[in-house]
Amino acid sequence: MNRDLKHIVFIIANNSSVPYFLWFAEQNYKTPVFKFSFICLHHSQPALIEEVKKFNCDCYWIPFSSENRKVSMIKAIPKLVSLFKKIKPDIVHSHLFDDSLPTVIASKIAGIKHRIVTKQDTTFHWYYAPKAVKYDRLVNKIATKLIAVSNECKDFIINCEKADPKKIVLIHHGIPLDKLSNATEKNKTQLISRYHLEQKIVIGTVARLIEWKGHRILLKVLEKLVNKYPNIVFLFAGEGELKEEIIEIVRKKNLEKHVVLTGWIDREQIPSLYAIMDIYIHAAKYEPFGFVIAEAMLNGAPVLSAKTGSAMDAIQTGKNGYLVDYDNVDQFVDGVNFLLNQPDRTIGLKGKETAANMYSFQRMWDAHISLYHKCLNKN
Repeated sequence: MNRDLKHIVFIIANNSSVPYFLWFAEQNYKTPVFKFSFICLHHSQPALIEEVKKFNCDCYWIPFSSENRKVSMIKAIPKLVSLFKKIKPDIVHSHLFDDSLPTVIASKIAGIKHRIVTKQDTTFHWYYAPKAVKYDRLVNKIATKLIAVSNECKDFIINCEKADPKKIVLIHHGIPLDKLSNATEKNKTQLISRYHLEQKIVIGTVARLIEWKGHRILLKVLEKLVNKYPNIVFLFAGEGELKEEIIEIVRKKNLEKHVVLTGWIDREQIPSLYAIMDIYIHAAKYEPFGFVIAEAMLNGAPVLSAKTGSAMDAIQTGKNGYLVDYDNVDQFVDGVNFLLNQPDRTIGLKGKETAANMYSFQRMWDAHISLYHKCLNKN
């Protein structure tokens, strides 16, 4: 690696590994543009340390407990200051609130001029912990650039978090087509057999089983569909705190034959999971971006989604997907009926074409590299 290259440091909390960090490291390894390093705030030694070695990148670990967030963030600040002074990055780039708050404070103390924050978990405090919104605003104030990952995200951080519009750059997340659109007949057959989906209409969602992902809404939608489609199955892929409640609702509504809880699916099987779905359905109230929506589109699944994040930026109802108002059960039912009556996956194929253009990794890469150059050229 050329020692004269400018140094970009990526920071993430509560994750042992991050796919798009690896994609960035790999891309830069092939054609070096910057020196990349990574920092994980995590409860145990992160897998990313070993994963990025093959791309000649360093990854540093700062112990961090998500169960004791406030104390962990406070303890992380002096450790980050010390590390920044040691490795001397030209730009620090944080990605989630738990890493962004200590990072922007520490990097400012350490005298780092360029402090970029990707706002990909915004709205959580606004809806579920409003007393903490002031800290989102503090992050926005200390950051020198803010990356909005969708137009909805951009509008939110301007109107609700009172961010300076001049700081904001819109960059959609990107996905490497060769890595995440590689469904195989073998994996498809295994999934169909494992979850007994032969001769079924499969409507699936991939999301943590938590309050704001909309699983209760989806069960209400299913109730209205089972008589018309007796072979319909809703496939919930994910884990979370609402699992037992969902199981209880399914039991009370006699929907056991129509709901499958898969738990988490192996990453290598995710493209095949989308490929066996007749519809990908997403009912989250708010997604700053929504990787799974873009992934489903890139794998050709017809997407029915609440108006949020990447779905709202990419989908035109009836042309390449279907958008509905959040928590409007009747609109979701209408969307299912519409998509099931379209020619075989035509809508999905149009969605795939749209997503391949809007949400390619190359487009994301180019936008980030351009932003870094613009920041550094202002020195």
